[in-house]
Order: sequence, then C-alpha cells, then structure tokens
Amino acid sequence: MFERSADVALSFRDEGSGDPVLLIHGVGSDLESWDGVLAHLSQHRRYIRFDLRGHGASRRTPGPYTLAGLADDAVALLDHLGVQTASVIGFSLGGLIAQQIALSHPERLRCVTLVSSVGGRTPEEQDRVNERAETLARDGALTHLANAVDRWFTPAFVAQHPEVLEARRQKSLQNDPDCYVAAYRVLAGNDLGAELHRVTVPALVMTGENDIGSSPRMSRFMADRIPDAQLHILPDLKHSVLLEAPKHVAGLIEPFLVANGGPTEKITT
Repeated sequence: MFERSADVALSFRDEGSGDPVLLIHGVGSDLESWDGVLAHLSQHRRYIRFDLRGHGASRRTPGPYTLAGLADDAVALLDHLGVQTASVIGFSLGGLIAQQIALSHPERLRCVTLVSSVGGRTPEEQDRVNERAETLARDGALTHLANAVDRWFTPAFVAQHPEVLEARRQKSLQNDPDCYVAAYRVLAGNDLGAELHRVTVPALVMTGENDIGSSPRMSRFMADRIPDAQLHILPDLKHSVLLEAPKHVAGLIEPFLVANGGPTEKITT
C-alpha cells in the first residue's frame, strides 16, 4: 500500500525487472484485470499496476475526483518506486488517464497504449455517456453492470463464459459505491481529443470493432490526432478486449513495447 496523502492510499503490484510498464485499469475494475494480457507479454519487464482510488484495495475518502488527480496518482506511484520513465498502457478510463499523463507529464513516458479509450466524442455520444452516468448514480452499480453486459462483451463470450461475467460483477460490487460513480463521472465528463495533437510520445490505439462506448470512430480520431500513432481495430470484439482477447491484445502491444522501450532510469535522491 502506497500512502499518497491523508485520504489516498493506493494498492499496487510491482513485479519483474527490466523496462518498466505501468498498467491502468478502467472504471469498476482492478489491478487483476490485466492478468490475461500479462500472461502473453514478455516476462523480461517490470510490470507496475495499481488500483484506482476507491477500487480494489485502494481507498479514498469521499471527495472530488478529477482526471488530473488520477493522473497525478499514477505519477506519484512512479516517484514512490523510483521510476523516472515508463511505458504506460491504459484501458477505458485508464486510457483517458494515460492521455492526461502524456499531455501533462510527457517526460515520464516512453510510449503510451490506449485500449478501448475515448476521445473526440460527438454530441450524441456525449449525451449517451451522460445518461449512463446518471443511471449509475441513481440506480447503483448492480443495475449499471447488468445494462453494460451487451456493450462490453460479445454474445458468444457471454454464453461460453458466465463465470467471467459473474467474477466481474462481484469485483465491481466490492468497489466503494461513491468512488465507482465518481470515476465514471470522470470518464463521462472529460474528453482530451482537442489536445491530442500535443502528444509527443509514440502511441498505439486499439479498440473492438463493435465497441459502442469506445467506438472505432473515436479510435480513428485519436490515432489521426496523435502524431504517427498506430491504430488497430480488433475484429468482432466489443469493449472488454482484455478479458475476451488477451492474447490478441498482447500480440499487438508486445512489438510496440519492444520498438519503444528503453533503458530503465532511476530517480536519484
């Protein structure tokens, strides 16, 4: 547990050695959401992953959530571990946090990977995500999760892996309810699309072909705005590509990390 301040304590896992990679999960998830992908990535790296405020074993007393605050949590964790620069991979809200780090702390990044992330929403897309945020705040996580299954997973995966959906539901319900709502409001209320032309680090963007919340249109928008970004649209998949296709996702990320890794640097005190 990393005590960032009086009201923020982050649970994290720091494994392996070599080039550091920071992984940031999405709303209602936790650091274990990366297990499947990590099983297919090179083990000759240092993988750092943490629970967002109010998620998993991390805690946060009631108070305002901001995108800048969540990004600062990630940078503070790197400072705590003595890591000067890292590759960052963000999923969903984690991808939005990764965008913020790339814009606010570019000197800390070697490269950034945005998985099922958002950017450049249309007014109609913004209206839909606002409606989902209000539903979550009004009806609670259980209703939100039930309504989200069709957006997150393909029908075949739902039919074949009911245990995965149940595990996802149970983990989400363990998160602090107020933090769950607050984190979703961060996702709903922020869009950095207009700023992405300022990203200076190598970028990889990917999403599922049938993802509604993080649509291929938005991924193409982000890849077009970020200079020289790579883009992959994953056929037949929806939002939860980390759970449905971890080997495929890892197969796209691995060569990107190899091409953009670098020597590990330590902060000297």
